[in-house]
Amino acid sequence: MYSVIGGIEMVLRIFFTADDLARTTVAGSADPLWETVISRMRLRDVHQSLELHPWLRRVRADPANVTRMRQGALLLSVLAPRGPYIPDFLTPDEARTGLDSGLDALLRTPRRRLRHELRLLARDTRLPDWVRDIADGDVEALNRLANGLRSYHDAAIAPHDDLVTASVAADRARRAHGLLDNGIEGLFDGMRPLVRWQSPVLEVNYPVDQELHLAGRGLRLVPSYFCDRYPISLADPDLAPVLIYPIDMGSRWPQIAVANGPRPLSALMGATRAGVLRALDVDFGTTTTQLARRLHTTIASASRHTRVLRDAGLIATQRDGIAVLHTRTSLGTALLEHDR
Repeated sequence: MYSVIGGIEMVLRIFFTADDLARTTVAGSADPLWETVISRMRLRDVHQSLELHPWLRRVRADPANVTRMRQGALLLSVLAPRGPYIPDFLTPDEARTGLDSGLDALLRTPRRRLRHELRLLARDTRLPDWVRDIADGDVEALNRLANGLRSYHDAAIAPHDDLVTASVAADRARRAHGLLDNGIEGLFDGMRPLVRWQSPVLEVNYPVDQELHLAGRGLRLVPSYFCDRYPISLADPDLAPVLIYPIDMGSRWPQIAVANGPRPLSALMGATRAGVLRALDVDFGTTTTQLARRLHTTIASASRHTRVLRDAGLIATQRDGIAVLHTRTSLGTALLEHDR
């Protein structure tokens, strides 16, 4: 796979035939190994997404779980770096039926493939000596990798299934409505601006220019709780075609609010950002300068908070002449109402 680490200017072009359109599906749940790999990326992010704060807070609140995550996290720091390339053998197609099936497939990865993919990784990343044992298919080394990934998943993902599963299910329901109402175009149009459908090609913002010809195999779309901003796919076009995409913001926040129960909004996102959300004028919008005055903070600080809230889908920003106006979205309003 290729991971997204910076500005996106290039495109993955996925070419469909009529058979591919008929065989395109949306997975019923998140993929456990993809979520394991991607969540480790999120832990390394310098600026972590606001909607992931409840998960981050839960993970870091339990020292025992943090300890259980450590070995897997260290392995992924080497094998799944910030980019641009990550070996595909870490996320085998068999994981669609569960973590056990995925790890069994990982353990059975042919030595030739291990060597090839780790050689590709070594082009951009300096690898420690222990990676050579994995490349050689050493049984003990592969078992350590599988056990580390299992422990990481059991500590970082499984305990928070209420957040992940409910959010992914809500997103899948949204996609199903688009597909039922307007066919494949409705499905892909509902995923804008992540993708652009120009029949028979699906264009996806991506860290490298790449083409994927489905050739009758169809495409499996997999919703991800931890995928951030842009979809991810496999690097090897000969593997079963898959596109991991970040779930819609509208599927995240209602589930987070329910999972957090009656706790005040400030506990969910921090007092200052909750204050920014409350201070916005719904009818006419609020400028950054007005926000700074109302909250007794600097314009730079108010601007930082509005950017985070905008990225989380809780506010919208538009220019009116020389002024920049911020308003709450329906999601932002729904969160405030839940906080009463």
